[in-house]
Amino acid sequence: MTLNVDKELIRVFTGITDPSVMKEFFNEIFTEAERKDLALRWELMRMLQDKVPQREIAATLGISLCKITRGVKVLKKKKSMCKQLLEKSSNASDNTHKTGEQL
Repeated sequence: MTLNVDKELIRVFTGITDPSVMKEFFNEIFTEAERKDLALRWELMRMLQDKVPQREIAATLGISLCKITRGVKVLKKKKSMCKQLLEKSSNASDNTHKTGEQL
């Protein structure tokens, strides 16, 4: 992938602020399998963040321990963006449950 395309995609993704637009965009640009894979990876990261044991994650999600180990490494990184986003998502989810708002 060229650097310009990478920058352009980042600009496009960060420019979308409406969840319904993002959902429609994802449906158009990604195949169903790609969306499922992305969702699976996010669920893996959430489960790791929630301290679910790795073998339980492997059994629940049907994935290898190698993929889980990669997720562990990401979350252990100093200033992990993924960890920051998980925490932000968790806080937003907590607030949604308190207020009853949904996407």
